[in-house]
Amino acid sequence: MNGAMYREILANILLPSVKALKMGRGWVFQHDNDSKHTARATKEWLRKKHFKVLEWPSQSPDLNPIENLWRELKFSTVAVTAGVVLLSTVGIIVALYLGKKKKPPVTLLDATQKYQLTLIDKEVISHDTRRFRFRLPSAEHILGLPVGKHVYLSARIDGSLVVRPYTPVSSDDDKGYVDLVVKIYFRNVHFKFPDGGKMSQYLESLHLGDVVNFRGPGGLLEYKGHGQFAVQTDKKYPAEIKVASTLGLIAGGTGITPMLQLVRAIMKDPSDRTTCSLLYANQTEKDILLRDELEEVQARHPDRFKLWFTVDRAPEGWEYSEGFINADMIQEHLPTLSEDTMVLMCGPPPMIQFACNPNLDKLGYRQSQRFSY
Repeated sequence: MNGAMYREILANILLPSVKALKMGRGWVFQHDNDSKHTARATKEWLRKKHFKVLEWPSQSPDLNPIENLWRELKFSTVAVTAGVVLLSTVGIIVALYLGKKKKPPVTLLDATQKYQLTLIDKEVISHDTRRFRFRLPSAEHILGLPVGKHVYLSARIDGSLVVRPYTPVSSDDDKGYVDLVVKIYFRNVHFKFPDGGKMSQYLESLHLGDVVNFRGPGGLLEYKGHGQFAVQTDKKYPAEIKVASTLGLIAGGTGITPMLQLVRAIMKDPSDRTTCSLLYANQTEKDILLRDELEEVQARHPDRFKLWFTVDRAPEGWEYSEGFINADMIQEHLPTLSEDTMVLMCGPPPMIQFACNPNLDKLGYRQSQRFSY
C-alpha cells in the first residue's frame, strides 16, 4: 500500500469521522458513523481498488469483537497480512496491508551452496558471443540476485576446478529462467592467451539439457534503490551505505553486464531520480556487447541515461570516440564532479589500473567516490 493510496482513502472515504490506530505493518480504521450508505459506498470504492471485502462479523467469525480487535491483530496475521477490508453496520474497520505482494520463491537461498541449473536455450549473438538461458527450479522461481551482485559458475575442466563470476542480463523479476551473455574466448585467437577462456569455451561446448553449478549472490556492492549503495571494502567487514544522485559508469568489454543490470533497475523505478552516464570501451565496434539493449534504455529514458562509446579502432563514419579512456573523455561524457557523484567501473584490470584510476585522480575524484567491480 503506497502513500498515494493512503491519502486517497483518508481524503475520500474515512476522514474526518475516523479513528486510526497504527500497528506494526498496517493501520486499523474504525468508522464511527453507522450509515449504511457510507458502508455501501466504501465497499464499492474499495472493491474498485481490488481489495477483498468481508462483512464482519458474519463472514469472519474467527475475529474477536471490536473492543478486542486491536489486541488480536497485534498477534494475528488475519486482516493485516492478507490485505483484507472489514466492514460492519456498527462500524467500518479497514485493515490495510502495507507490505508487498507475495514474493516468488528464490533460487539462491544460500550463498555457500551450489545450485544445478539446466541449459534450455543457446542463442548465437555474434561470431564470439552467446546468450545462454538456464532453467530455474520452477516456472515461478526467480534467481534472487540483488542489483549489484553476481553469480559464480563452476565446473571441473581438464581435471581442475574453474570458477568465474557472471552478471545475468535477465531481470530478477523474470520467472523460471536466468540469461547470461558470454563472450567466448576461443583457443589460438589471441597470442597472449593461446588456450583461450576455460569457462567460456566450456559453456560453448554445452548441449541443451546439460547442467551447470551456480552459486551466489557474490560481490561487494548492492544497490538499494534511490541512489543508495551498500558497499564493502572486504567480505570481512560490514557494508557502508553510500548515496549518490549522479552516477558515472565506465565499462570495458564484458564488464558491461553489471552496468546494464544497474541501469535497468534504476530506470525501471520512476520514483528513483538517480541519473546515469555510461562510457563503454571496446576494441572495435563489432565487440560492443548488448548495444541494442543499451540504446533501447537510452531511447526510453533520455533525460536519465546518457550513453557514449569509445573503440580502439574506429570504422569510417564512427560518431563516437576513438582511443583509450582518458581525462577528456571522462570530463565530457560523465557527470560533473560533485559531492553527490559516484563512479562505478568494470572491465579488464589494465583498463581500470592504467586508464580509469589515473585519470579520475587527475580530475579530482576521491577514492571514496569510486567502486571497481
